[in-house]
Amino acid sequence: MRLAPVFSLGAVALCLAFGPSASVCAASPESVEHQSPGSADAAYESAIADWRQRRHQRLASPDGWLTLVGLEWLHEGENTVGSGDHADIRIPGGPAEWGRIFLQGSDLRFVPSVPGQLIIDGGPAAPTALLVDSSGSPTIVGSGTLSFHVIERASYALRIKDSRAPTLLAFGGVDNYPINADWRVDGRFLPAAADETIEIANVLGQIERLPVAGIVEFERDGRNHRLLGLGQKDSDALWFLFADRTTGRETYGAGRYLYSDGEPRNGRLILDFNKAYNPPCAFTDYATCPLPPAQNRLDLAVTAGEKKYAHH
Repeated sequence: MRLAPVFSLGAVALCLAFGPSASVCAASPESVEHQSPGSADAAYESAIADWRQRRHQRLASPDGWLTLVGLEWLHEGENTVGSGDHADIRIPGGPAEWGRIFLQGSDLRFVPSVPGQLIIDGGPAAPTALLVDSSGSPTIVGSGTLSFHVIERASYALRIKDSRAPTLLAFGGVDNYPINADWRVDGRFLPAAADETIEIANVLGQIERLPVAGIVEFERDGRNHRLLGLGQKDSDALWFLFADRTTGRETYGAGRYLYSDGEPRNGRLILDFNKAYNPPCAFTDYATCPLPPAQNRLDLAVTAGEKKYAHH
């Protein structure tokens, strides 16, 4: 049976981020309660098309995932940074000596070697403490089109970007399945126990414990399916890492991601698989993507959302 689109948040746009530059925005179209079925379908398709256009704009931005050109791990003590052969951390351009990063436990400090050739957070370079990505606003050190900031993934690393990276310049968009309102499902939500967590591995083999919000159950093709959602109790939406029968064939081999349309309400949760999207690792070798847990490997072909990116 065809499922009618569900519109619960009016024209409110929901923007979530899981780490820097991983912003995923889901916009709910205006209520179509008094519109004809034909106009409701048109409004839904327009809303999904708009969501995909904004997704494309984020990927094509000069600060998106396609600008990554390096991921270099820091060691305790002094780390020299620069484009020269002698540097502990190699930057693919800019000064031969950018400076030194001192790592002591969880404290990081950058001392520039060529202050006049660098900027830090948009201003003149000077010795400074480095905030990491888990702080929400990492310190950005830049020179020309190149920049770096520190990420925390079990240990610390420099994420290096180039706003003129070849991967960005070659980007022409991501192929999607046709928009299909049947893939907007209204599922039953089962909340997790208080403080429940799950171990999630990333593509580097690192393990992180993340909070579990609950389980959503939905029916497709006469069968019941379940997905585990990540998030805090006060999260505006749940985050799902999933794989399905299209994974590795028509869609990215490490699975896809999806945010719910809003938070659970009255024991129900809306999942719109037309908004299923590729993780950053589908576009770059320098990301640290979490992988779907075993519970989220669906015995189902989810023919909705983004397909495999052909240029990576």
